[in-house]
Amino acid sequence: MGTEAVGTDARLPVMADVAKLAGVSHQTVSRVLNGAPHVRPGTREKVLAAIRELDYRPNSAARALVTRRSQTLGVVSFDSTLYGPASMLDGIERAARTADYFVSVASLRSLDSRSVQEAVDRLRDQGVEGVVVIAPQISAVSAVAKLSSSVPVVAVGSGSQARVPMVSVDNRAGAEAATRHLLDLGHRTVHHLAGPSGWMESRDRQDGWRQTLEAAGAHVPQAESGDWSARSGYEAGRRIAQDPEVSAVFCANDHMALGLLRALHEAGRAMPGDISVVGFDDIPEAAYFTPPLTTVRQDFGELGRRALELLLEELAGVTHTRSHVQISPEMVLRRSAGPARRD
Repeated sequence: MGTEAVGTDARLPVMADVAKLAGVSHQTVSRVLNGAPHVRPGTREKVLAAIRELDYRPNSAARALVTRRSQTLGVVSFDSTLYGPASMLDGIERAARTADYFVSVASLRSLDSRSVQEAVDRLRDQGVEGVVVIAPQISAVSAVAKLSSSVPVVAVGSGSQARVPMVSVDNRAGAEAATRHLLDLGHRTVHHLAGPSGWMESRDRQDGWRQTLEAAGAHVPQAESGDWSARSGYEAGRRIAQDPEVSAVFCANDHMALGLLRALHEAGRAMPGDISVVGFDDIPEAAYFTPPLTTVRQDFGELGRRALELLLEELAGVTHTRSHVQISPEMVLRRSAGPARRD
């Protein structure tokens, strides 16, 4: 059997082919593609029908030269598989697609000033219209504050310290809600398993926990420290399990709560009978922990949408000096937290 050769005249359709099929000029096709006004509805529909029939794909580079718009946004992201930063990136990408923008991602191992500046410069050289920086670490917040850029920049997950428009989850409010929930269940105090000290989320959640206990006149125990991992939660849990005074623990994220639950189970501590546990994030697996985890849910889809909204307003010339949008988290009640035991 011979192999059928592909004809040498096979090629992708170009704008002239669309114009010929639709019976309009090359300029009319260009106006339709670029969203120009003053094109008759019937003419616009003929052009769009021709585009569909030919499966025509505009040359994005040529279109950018005409419109001076690349329809591309840059995202500087921390190279991490942690649920929070990864979900922030996913939320931003989904919101960008909805707004008909492409996303170019620069993933960094270190969020220091030099690395962030170099990433923004690379994205700017690619012609992005604006940049979102995912900045969950204190070092990243400092880097964003020092940025020099000719394109608009919006920060995500950076608390209230960045000097550019920013969007973040209200971590203090979430920690306050978690701590208050445990106090309302009758626990005399709430212990805390904190995240690493270099993260804004960890600092804000620890502040919210401490301030809630102080406002209630409750004893403020020494916080345990973890690194966001289930392993660190397990190690802290082995220590916590040996303290008979502990009846409630607020964990700064769900993965550490998972490790804590395992350690308490191995030590024979009933949950929530002996110790109540509340997490933060509401990861997809949280409802399947043993027991199912009461936690604080973050809406990462809303986080991405609001970040993109801020960036598009910046592109439109709306100035947001020190603008800060905070997304309110919500408590998700399951079975890992219950009333305090009274001896």
